[in-house]
Amino acid sequence: MKLRPTNIRTRLTLWYVSVLALLLVVYASVVFVFQYVSLTRQILHDEIQDVVTVEGLLYFDAQGQLQLRQDYYSRPQSHLLIDRLLEVRDLNGKSLYLSPTLHGMPLGGRLRQGEGDTGFNERIVRLHNGSHVFIVSHIHTLQGRTFIIRLGYDLTPLRARMFQFFLMLCIGVPLAIVLAAIAGQAIARRALRPLEKMTARAENITANNLNDRLDVSNEDDELGNMARVFNHLLQRLEQAFHQLQRFTADASHELRTPLAAIRTISEVALEKPNNAAAYREALSSVLEESARLNQTVDGLLLLAKAESTPPGLTQPSFVFSDLVTEVVTLLEVLGEERGIRIVERNAEQGGVAIRADRTLLRIALMNVMHNALKFAPAQSVVTISFSHPAAERLRITIEDEGPGIAPGEHLKVFERFFTGTATTSPQGSGAGLGLSIAKLIVERSGGSIAFDAAANPGARCLIDLPFYTA
Repeated sequence: MKLRPTNIRTRLTLWYVSVLALLLVVYASVVFVFQYVSLTRQILHDEIQDVVTVEGLLYFDAQGQLQLRQDYYSRPQSHLLIDRLLEVRDLNGKSLYLSPTLHGMPLGGRLRQGEGDTGFNERIVRLHNGSHVFIVSHIHTLQGRTFIIRLGYDLTPLRARMFQFFLMLCIGVPLAIVLAAIAGQAIARRALRPLEKMTARAENITANNLNDRLDVSNEDDELGNMARVFNHLLQRLEQAFHQLQRFTADASHELRTPLAAIRTISEVALEKPNNAAAYREALSSVLEESARLNQTVDGLLLLAKAESTPPGLTQPSFVFSDLVTEVVTLLEVLGEERGIRIVERNAEQGGVAIRADRTLLRIALMNVMHNALKFAPAQSVVTISFSHPAAERLRITIEDEGPGIAPGEHLKVFERFFTGTATTSPQGSGAGLGLSIAKLIVERSGGSIAFDAAANPGARCLIDLPFYTA
C-alpha cells in the first residue's frame, strides 16, 4: 500500500524538505571534499617548504655520517621538524638518516623509479604501525653525493579532525532539516490560510445564497486569481440558476394553459350528450391546443439543443448566401398566400463562409423571417440585405412593413414566452420562443442580433455574424 499524505500542506512541506535535504547533502559533501582537498594541498605546500629547509640543514660529519643541524632554533617550541617524519636514502636505497619521530621505521619502502627526479613527488604510504603518512620525495645533492629526501606528515590528526567535521555535518544537516520542516510547515500553513478561508466560505454557498462571493485579498497572486475565477463561476451559476428558475416558471405557465384548455374542453364535451358537430368542434379545439402545446415543447427542445451546441469555431464552414436562398425558397410559398414578396439586396456580399451549426442557424434565420412575414401586411415587401459594417463581420438586415415593435419592447421580444403587448399583434402569434431561440443560436455562433429602435414603420432586425476568409 502506497502511503501518500492527503494534506496539501504536508505534501508541500515534504517536497520542500526533500529538496532542501538533497541540497544540504550535496552541499555538505562538496564542503567536506573541498575541505579535505584544501587541507591536503596545504600539507603538501608545508612539506615542500620543509624539504627546502631540510636541504639547508643537512651535513656530513667527520665520520661521513649524514646529520641534521639542530642549532637553528632558539626554543623547543620552534623546532621545525619536531612533529615531522624524515628519511634520507641514497640512490641505492640505503638509509642515511631517520628522524627520531619514525622510531626506526622506514618511510615509504623501496625507492621508486624516477622518484623525486622532476620535482616533488607526493603520495600516501602506510607505516608498520598502521598509520598513514602523506610524504614528499625530492632528490638533493650535497658535497658531491646525491640522495633522496622523504619528508612526511602523519595523517592521523587530519583524519581525526575530518571525522569530527563529518560528525558535525551528520548532526547539523538532520537538525537543519528538522528545523526547516517545522518552519516549512508553519510557512505552508500561513500561505494556505486564505485557501482555508475560501474553502470554508465556499462550503456555505448553496442554491439559496448563490449571490455570495469569495473574498479576494490580492488579485495578483495565485490564490487571488483562483478566488476571482471561482467568483466568476458563481456568477455564471447564479445567472444560469435564475434563468432555469425563470424558464421553469415560464414553461410551467405556458404548458399549463393549453393543458387546462384541453381538460376544460374535454370536460364540457363529456358533461352532456352532444351531436357529432359539437364533438367535432370540441375535438378541433383540443387539436388546436395540442398543436400549441407541441409547438411549445418543440421550442423548449430547440433551446436545450442550442444551449448544448459547441461554439461556432468548432463547427464546419458553409456559404451563408446559400442558406439564405434555401430559407427564402421555403418561405416564399407562405408569402405568396398573402401577396408578400421577399426581396434580396446585395446578395453578392453574403457569399462568405460562416462557421456555425448550419441546422441551428437555419432555424434561427427561419424564425426571424417567419416572424417578419407574420407581422407584415398583405401586398407588402420583406427585404433581406447584406453588408459588412466591420472587418470580417457580415450583417444581415431583415425589414418588414408591418406595425413594428412597441416602444420599450425591442429587448423584451427576445425574452422567452414574450408575445408582445401591441394591439396589432396577430392572433395565435405562437409561444413566444422563436426569437429567443434565434438569439441563443446567433450568440452561440459568435454573433449578435437586435432590432433597430429607429425603424419606422415596420421592424428592422440586424444580425451580425463573423465570417472567415481562406
